[in-house]
Amino acid sequence: MRVLALLALVSAVVATPLTLYSNEQSPLGAGDYPGFYLDLHAPRLVQLKGQQEPVVMTELEKIQAKAQGIRFFDVTETADLGSRAKFRIAAKPSYPTPPSYNESVRAVIESLEIQNLRDTLDQFTSFRTRCEYSICGSPTYRLNLAQITSLTEEYAPESLRNSICIEEFPHTWIQSSIIVRINGTSTDDDGVVIVGAHQDRCVKSPFLPAPGADDDGSGSMSILEAYRALIAAGWQPERAVEFHWYAAEEGGLLGSQAVARSYENRDVNVVGMQQFDMTAWIKRGTEEHVGIVADDFVNPDLTQFNRDLVDLYLDIPWVDTECGFACSDHASWHKAGYPSSDSIESTFPESNHQYVHTVDDRYDVSDEFSFEHMREFSKLAVAFAVELGGWSEAFGSN
Repeated sequence: MRVLALLALVSAVVATPLTLYSNEQSPLGAGDYPGFYLDLHAPRLVQLKGQQEPVVMTELEKIQAKAQGIRFFDVTETADLGSRAKFRIAAKPSYPTPPSYNESVRAVIESLEIQNLRDTLDQFTSFRTRCEYSICGSPTYRLNLAQITSLTEEYAPESLRNSICIEEFPHTWIQSSIIVRINGTSTDDDGVVIVGAHQDRCVKSPFLPAPGADDDGSGSMSILEAYRALIAAGWQPERAVEFHWYAAEEGGLLGSQAVARSYENRDVNVVGMQQFDMTAWIKRGTEEHVGIVADDFVNPDLTQFNRDLVDLYLDIPWVDTECGFACSDHASWHKAGYPSSDSIESTFPESNHQYVHTVDDRYDVSDEFSFEHMREFSKLAVAFAVELGGWSEAFGSN
């Protein structure tokens, strides 16, 4: 299945080989790094920008391509994703003109705590790596699962707990994705709203330390704090709302494609999905914004809905940006024909290019890393969940 374009790509990648630890490093083998379960010679089906058909690449070629900024879908297990997309695309969704739950949303966002963001991110980045193929990939997602469970037990009132379902979504690799569902009160099958982030983290070599504070510890903890504040307020949506933490985004959107494929195969009606990927960085000398991705695998109506939410509920403005092909997990949902959107810490050129995908992606590396900025994205997650999911017996509106 290899085509000329792939040969050119691989030739370019191999021309500047990835350095792993040192120039004297011997060729990688399956047993060279205890605790990693990754066959670097395993063939994978990869969809590249501009290619109609997937091409075959090895895991090592994927790593080298990723290190050079080449984005892709790994479709080895999800080649049929989007086979029913045309039916959903034909049913164009419509979104309300916010605010419908103004007082309720504002009350919740007032309760968002910067210290909670700091504490949860500190724990989340405490492992050596969150790579999906490392034995560390398992305890890190389990830590996130434990944090979610603990927050639910501490903050959700008894009347709400029976409506909350916390699940692991297993994969063929070590790390599972996590899905938290808050069931809606409506008896109609009016779909589900999804708020997502990715919990894995790898650097240019999957064998190096990968704290991943900004990418995407920041997005993962931004939506976790939004979830905490919502359940603490006793929020039960009218329409079901789910919070997703995906595994293996860095390997080619593997986790989110698997989840989206499952939903597609079950004909789940996803009303809207928003991804939060990198929410902490304010580049020195730039103005603080919410970056709204406007080019890559997004629904224009849902994207406009997000701009409206930023205008209404956040203390900073939005700015449109581009992030390119398959840049985060929202692309998996768009590929399946579901309306998706993506928000990022700034315009893509002003985002954290200096430290992401390196061993220095830490929250203490620079004062450009801002927990206050993360809190703005927690506000957006709250507004997105409530304005699309509704609020049963809301204590204020408009």
